[in-house]
Amino acid sequence: MFDHILVPTDGSDHAARAAGYAVDLAATYGAALHVLYVVDVRVAHADAPADDDELQTRGERAVGDVDARAADRDVPVETEIRVGLPHETIIDYGRERDIDLVVMGTHGTSGLERYLLGSVAERVVRLSDVPVLCVPPAGDD
Repeated sequence: MFDHILVPTDGSDHAARAAGYAVDLAATYGAALHVLYVVDVRVAHADAPADDDELQTRGERAVGDVDARAADRDVPVETEIRVGLPHETIIDYGRERDIDLVVMGTHGTSGLERYLLGSVAERVVRLSDVPVLCVPPAGDD
């Protein structure tokens, strides 16, 4: 059913929860797991940018955590860190790698916050050519 599953991560608890689902699905279906961390170009190039090394370290830690979980289940993993707009980068990666399913966490934003900031998950759901499984934060089941 699934050969390639993409789990974007930002290292948050929400993303870790989604990664758990992605690892389980990959193990169940014998799929390869693709783990993607996107350094938001708006953060990387803001007026007071964070240290590039710090952003790289965060990305390595985030993909490494998921990689370790997948290794425990003998799931093959590809990891990558990219710079871009998160939703566009996720969708582009999915198209480049023939991803069958995207599994991602939601941050539970609603109302004014979603209107002003938007939601990466919401944008990926709207623009993706493949199914997207959105995993809500713990307690929102």
